Amino acid sequence: VYFRPSWLSGSGLLLLCLVLGADQSHALEYNLTDSSNATCLYAKWQMNFTVTYETTNKTYKTVNISDLSNVTYEGSTCGDDQNGPRVAVQFGSGFSWIVNFTKHAPNYLIDTISFSYNIHNHTTFPDAEHKGIITIDNHVALKVPLNDIFRCNSLITIEKNNVTQHIWNILVQAFVQNGTVSTKEYLCDEDKHSTTVAPINHTTVPSPTPTPTPKENPYVGNYSVRDGNSTCLLATMGLQLNISQDKVSSVININPNSTGVTGSCHPQTAQLRLNSSNIKYLDFVFAVKNENRFYLKEVNVSLNLANGSVFSIANNNLSYWDAPLGSSYMCHKEQTVSVSRTFQINTFELRVQPFNVMEGKYSTAEECSADSDLNFLIPVAVGVALGFLIIVVFISYMIGRRKSRTGYQSV
Repeated sequence: VYFRPSWLSGSGLLLLCLVLGADQSHALEYNLTDSSNATCLYAKWQMNFTVTYETTNKTYKTVNISDLSNVTYEGSTCGDDQNGPRVAVQFGSGFSWIVNFTKHAPNYLIDTISFSYNIHNHTTFPDAEHKGIITIDNHVALKVPLNDIFRCNSLITIEKNNVTQHIWNILVQAFVQNGTVSTKEYLCDEDKHSTTVAPINHTTVPSPTPTPTPKENPYVGNYSVRDGNSTCLLATMGLQLNISQDKVSSVININPNSTGVTGSCHPQTAQLRLNSSNIKYLDFVFAVKNENRFYLKEVNVSLNLANGSVFSIANNNLSYWDAPLGSSYMCHKEQTVSVSRTFQINTFELRVQPFNVMEGKYSTAEECSADSDLNFLIPVAVGVALGFLIIVVFISYMIGRRKSRTGYQSV
């Protein structure tokens, strides 16, 4: 299981988020009651996730799950003397969560969590190689004080068994006393020490708060990812991070000489991960679309700010750097990738090729519109200059000829 960012060292706190799932735009809210109609468990949350699966032609496809419609809670129970509460959530086409809680005074525990999805569904998973229901089971030991409601607004990302989840705005309390949900909150560490933003469900981001720009542009670095003995991803770019937090703006230029590089390459996705002393990770995730083009689909970042806080954010609904498969994308001019209202990345001298790299070299580049406009303006400018020169020469000739005629008349 791969979690990012981590919340509490040595704890299973992140696994709480496996309890929860929701639509990108609308929160799920569930109030579980006992036989006397008194609340025994309360939960509210938001979530989206992706599932990567193998197809019949041995390629991989990624499905985005953000529409949690047709939600039911069949099998949910307040528990009894032998068994603790259980929340069972069913949604969409064959997706389900089942979460069991146990009591260990003065705390309660999230005991077991399972997530299931039906890959036999041809509508959601077209051309899937494997069929049937896939279940992911977890045994966790997360302690939450009894009579407290757990809150975590911070965004987290969870990866396990080809499933990536983004969860945020979490509220949960099990073993509710006397049917009254507590007002005393138990906060996750991320809410105490960091500023985070939920995923964005669109690619057009409103204009960000103006941020000061360093006098110097960042150094341009060359990055690569290898798959076995061959290079599978190439990237050349200068990176400048712009962060707005609590009305305070920060600008960070990434130094490629002190930046680590890792990543991975798959038939349908590729990832470039950068890290340094203050950057836990900066992920650029590329994807294939329409079987013949690639684009930047996702950016994830977690970094330490100068004030000691942790800034984390993710957006898996981007659409930048679009180019045909087998080529590279290039843009010499400065570009801005708007990840959210509070986080933007400025790129300089950009060139990337996340798929079909041959002999470790870039393929023919598709230029960005800004560069194309510049290339168009150069011959136009040259033509205008030549035209102006011709006009000047012609005027000079006419003036000289006129003076010559005046001289002959004098004689």
